[in-house]
Amino acid sequence: MNGRHWLRERGMGASILVSAISAAFGVVLISASGYIGAMLRVDPALSDSETLAFVLSFITFVLVGLAVYVAAVVTANTFSTVVAGRTRQIALLRLIGASARSQRAEVARQGLIVGAIGAATGLVLGTAASFAGIVLLARALGIQGVGYEVLRPALVVPAVIVALTTWASAWVGSRRVLTVTPLQALGSSTESSREEVVRRTGRNVTAIVLVALGAVLLAAGIVIGLVSPLGVAVAFVGGVLSFTGIAVGAALFMPPLLRATGRLFGRSAVARLASENALRYPERSSRMAIGVVIGVTLVTMFAVALESAKAVMTKAAGGTLPPELATPLDAFAGIMMALVGVSAVIAAVGLVNLLTIGVVQRQRELGLLRALGLSTGQVRRVVLLEAAHVTITAVVTGVVLGIAYGWAGAQSLLGAVAANPEHEKAGLVWPAIPVPVVVLIVLATAVLTLVAAVVPTRLATRVSPVEALAAA
Repeated sequence: MNGRHWLRERGMGASILVSAISAAFGVVLISASGYIGAMLRVDPALSDSETLAFVLSFITFVLVGLAVYVAAVVTANTFSTVVAGRTRQIALLRLIGASARSQRAEVARQGLIVGAIGAATGLVLGTAASFAGIVLLARALGIQGVGYEVLRPALVVPAVIVALTTWASAWVGSRRVLTVTPLQALGSSTESSREEVVRRTGRNVTAIVLVALGAVLLAAGIVIGLVSPLGVAVAFVGGVLSFTGIAVGAALFMPPLLRATGRLFGRSAVARLASENALRYPERSSRMAIGVVIGVTLVTMFAVALESAKAVMTKAAGGTLPPELATPLDAFAGIMMALVGVSAVIAAVGLVNLLTIGVVQRQRELGLLRALGLSTGQVRRVVLLEAAHVTITAVVTGVVLGIAYGWAGAQSLLGAVAANPEHEKAGLVWPAIPVPVVVLIVLATAVLTLVAAVVPTRLATRVSPVEALAAA
């Protein structure tokens, strides 16, 4: 594409937004941890607490890492979908002599530009938010004597990481370019079918190995946690590996779950169309689902881990947690949930973005449905049910995975700590499921589904059947 016209292509704006949110989040977290560290240095009782400083730095590192991880998955999925929509254009360029590698390099370059724009925007907004937040906090709490400069070279680090991650994600997402042939210039944009996905043995085997290895490390962390809290480090690595395997093999693991969800929608023509659309091209549906799975898993995981830790501490205190401990613990839990929620927001942006791109790329298909007799309302319901199909599957999967990972984290960390006044070890820690949080996740996802389907359903019926069928 010439100039910067590709920046107006659907999906690019959302990718810039994802990069901006990730960079701003990293900047705010670094500023917050730095300011809290400065406050601790002023307090004589805590100024020498290296452990507390390490914990703050570790939490910042983990949370920024999670946001960047989710953003990378969302960005890679976006560029995969964009490339699928450009199949015919790429094939035409191949027909006149362009190489597949040069086309992929062009997509990666676009990813770098998108990441740089988003990261720069996030850096500015995050710095402004940090400055305003520190001023407001100091006035509200009456804090004085804390010398902390917001403008620091360290703030550039998350912006650079986000830009480079977006670049790498675009490169990963553009791997489909290598399989586009000049003959595809005669057709339209297509997604990989179920049969093609199943035949990708290399990627599928990698995903299965990662999941299996991660599961083994999770189990090892749980066992080690019975004698030492260091088991949580092993469980953390296992969680990262296993979930990465799930994300890599989403097109392999998600279709059976989508098929099970499809049975809930009944056997009407509209419901069957929505169900089959979600299954016909598993890569497209899996890309939409996996971002929501990540967001829901993270929120549920932290909620279960924190609630389980609170339950163990309550038992150790004799059945009632002292108010001076319960209040800060609840406040910490609320802050952590709000911070982790940023990753869920990034995933939500990804869902809306991919659903919109998908409808734009399927206008010929939707036009054919209207030409065959489906009314405008029925086409809208097909798109809405597709969104509901994907999000329901993603939420249920995310809640189950979140409970499992949250319990594994709590067990590996708390199994060896005192769980009663007699200082006996906790041993087996049962997962404490925070029902209000799970209900809130379900309600928020229902709203997300409706919001995510607003723009696509309008796009689905904006073009007349004749125009849609004539479109390339």
